[in-house]
Amino acid sequence: MCGVVGIIGKKNASSLVLEGLKKLEYRGYDSAGIASFYQKSIQVAKSEGKLVNLINKVNDLTKDNLYYDTSIALGHTRWATHGNVNIKNAHPLTSENRVAVVHNGIIENYASIKKTLESEGYVFTSQTDTEVLPHLFNKYLKKGHDFLQAGRLVLKDIKGAFAFVAICLDFPDQLFVSRNSSPLAIGLGEGSNFVGSDAQSINHLTNKIIYLEDGDYALIKVNNIEIFNNESNKIDRKIINVQSELGLITKGGYKHFMEKEIYEQPSVIPHTISSFINPKSTIDIDLDKLGFSQKSSLIICAAGTSYYAALIGKYWIEQIADVPVIVDLASEYRYREPSIFGQSSMLVISQSGESLDTLMALRYAKKLGLKTNAIVNVEGSTIDREVDYSLRTKVGPEIGVASTKSFTSQLVILFLIAIALGKKFNNLKPPKIESYVSYLNKLPRAISKMLELESQIITVAQAIKNANSVIFLGRGYLYPLALEGALKLKELSYIHAEGFAAGEMKHGPIALIEDKLPVIMFLIADGLEDKSISNLQEAHSRGAKIFLFADKACIDKAPFAHFKIEIPNFSDEFKSVLSPVLMSIPAQLLAYHVAKERGTDVDQPRNLAKSVTVE
Repeated sequence: MCGVVGIIGKKNASSLVLEGLKKLEYRGYDSAGIASFYQKSIQVAKSEGKLVNLINKVNDLTKDNLYYDTSIALGHTRWATHGNVNIKNAHPLTSENRVAVVHNGIIENYASIKKTLESEGYVFTSQTDTEVLPHLFNKYLKKGHDFLQAGRLVLKDIKGAFAFVAICLDFPDQLFVSRNSSPLAIGLGEGSNFVGSDAQSINHLTNKIIYLEDGDYALIKVNNIEIFNNESNKIDRKIINVQSELGLITKGGYKHFMEKEIYEQPSVIPHTISSFINPKSTIDIDLDKLGFSQKSSLIICAAGTSYYAALIGKYWIEQIADVPVIVDLASEYRYREPSIFGQSSMLVISQSGESLDTLMALRYAKKLGLKTNAIVNVEGSTIDREVDYSLRTKVGPEIGVASTKSFTSQLVILFLIAIALGKKFNNLKPPKIESYVSYLNKLPRAISKMLELESQIITVAQAIKNANSVIFLGRGYLYPLALEGALKLKELSYIHAEGFAAGEMKHGPIALIEDKLPVIMFLIADGLEDKSISNLQEAHSRGAKIFLFADKACIDKAPFAHFKIEIPNFSDEFKSVLSPVLMSIPAQLLAYHVAKERGTDVDQPRNLAKSVTVE
């Protein structure tokens, strides 16, 4: 969500900033802009919509000699929080052609600051909270402070979760940067330095990265970087060597990143599995680090797709390990005064490792005295660095906003945690452990077989593409998968969709059933399928159009279904226990193909962000 890139000391800084912004498109945005210095003036270019619009605008201005590439530049992709999506609200924002700022996050007390600044004669041209920043810098610079001193005073004035970069005409060889909750990385070069929302945005320029910690701010010059903590003490932060993954961040012949990432699952899931299962088929998860030296309950916090993974993990951990699990929405956890009676550990789940709601939940858990652990995909992310113990999915960069391979890899780790806890606390015998491990080893091939259903799923997508609303149903392990399927469909195709536990149909949702309303059910023969089919029959009898994704045994029991997608023949226990992973494939493919049929932006759906860095 939003992205910043800053460069100092490179002759073609503007071009390199635009290249960095391309790498941040996955975060989600609705406008973009760039600023640099030329002949003692700030030159700014902005555009609405996709980054290509800004690139074309800069190219046209350059051809007409109205924009010049120089050695210092700031760029930004904006995800609107305060103010509509328009050029005036796009970043960078300036003050009296003296200071320019790009900013991620929210300045919570901007209204009172704005009122004061307006009374002092400062004119605001945008609806954003960000515009107070350049005006504050300008205010303190007018009082005779240098850039570093002005930045310190700005930080004393503002409250919120933010990351920003500022440049000033009076100090043309300096960048002032700061972070509080929202991520920011500094890149080290030779005769040049860089700043970006993440390492990926600047890894075309350097592989030496410093991650700022919360409360840090820095003055960046061409040959020098000074970093200060929230007490204004000069400090050193660790330099990390990051390996470029540029070769992985391509569509590889696929039409969309999401399509590529769906089809990568059989090849990347083994990376997750092999990280935690050693050659002797024992599970390499440190339960003491996880907070389970003794049996206690586990709290899992997450948001969005990761939250639904957590719900599935709850089923596995409670059934396999007999360990009670509480699953909480990260955005709610710290505000509801939770009890931690009987708890010793919190597990958070985040693909990006930067989700602010989730980060704040784990920080609150630390204050409560819980051990903190994480399932993350991005090594070196804020959550990865701050937790006591991190379990990394290792599936490579996920660019599509709608999570696919990260979701299935999260499920794999949750299943492994269930097995490890089951061995420790529920007397899970070696033959059973070996059986579960063998299921995981079979999983990549099984996912490949599920992908072979694509042509049938395209037919289903064509049948529901014009629907106004869709209901997803599931039971047991597949209830959270119904929630995830509905989420995928709504975020990609913009069709209203809801997921329900099948048994809850008659407790309210059945009132939504009308003629030809699509009802989609994921179903596996697990001994309870007759109850689920009965729920489906209730919807059918009221005019719903029934779409059934199920094994042959269930399909034979539901001849009334209008569309029947029979999954491949797997052994009964394997397909039952790991049904959420197997069924996630058709759920992903369905959302993808409905979106394609409707012509929406698959990789960057409207209003959504890959990395949600505001509450």
